Amino acid sequence: MELARPMPLGTTAKLRGVVESRGFQYTITAIIVLNALTLGLETSPAVMGAVGPALLFLDAAFLWVFTIEIGLKLWLYRARFFRDGWNNFDFLIVAVAWLPAAGPLSVLRALRIMRVLRLISVVPQMRSVVSALFRALPGMGSIVAVLGLIFYVAAVMATKLFGAAFPEWFGSIGASMFSLFQVMTLESWSMGIVRPVMEVYPSAWAFFVPFIVITTFSVLNLFIALIVNSMQSLQAETKDSLRAEAVIAHDEREILLRHIESLTEEVRQLRRSARNA
Repeated sequence: MELARPMPLGTTAKLRGVVESRGFQYTITAIIVLNALTLGLETSPAVMGAVGPALLFLDAAFLWVFTIEIGLKLWLYRARFFRDGWNNFDFLIVAVAWLPAAGPLSVLRALRIMRVLRLISVVPQMRSVVSALFRALPGMGSIVAVLGLIFYVAAVMATKLFGAAFPEWFGSIGASMFSLFQVMTLESWSMGIVRPVMEVYPSAWAFFVPFIVITTFSVLNLFIALIVNSMQSLQAETKDSLRAEAVIAHDEREILLRHIESLTEEVRQLRRSARNA
């Protein structure tokens, strides 16, 4: 039995150049956007009644394109493919789309729309935002702990203060936390919760106003500050790395030019020696 011949190295290099080219990335980005539109149209009964088979065919075609893309990258990069978190993300998104449409896992077919999230891994600006968000997570943990402590203390106080008159909102710690979360988000906090409570407890503003100032205007803004600081740090590191690469490239170019000049001088000397001989 004749073994399959390995693909020539030149072909592999060309294929890698195609996969890593901007045109290929732009094509994948356009297909992701088109796939997002087709998945959205599939939710419309009228559209499905008119062009349903065509949409399903396009969805299957797009899935095959993504699968071939992942397959090419797996073949080109081998084990290095899974060293990149974004590649793992893309692989998982495409793998979920191949789950069977029937059976116990059929409910996961709704996760097909997650293919749109591949835009995050394709568009560099989105990748920067997500990277900054993940870098800010350790600091966010401390803020979440502080916010949780504030919520617990406030929920206990609200339950004891207002639970008897408003059991639906403050009858238990869980109900109080949910009501306080609504107050923190400023969703109908005044007319929906605080003013009705103040009709029974006129001094209730002394509890709710400091709570809003502490949580909404202080603690939550720390999240934004952390994310902004993380993005600035990431941009600074990116600029430093690009600057370092530019310096290295410049040094290598200078070394190459010096070698060329020395070789040119040697060639001139050889020519002069030949003429004198």
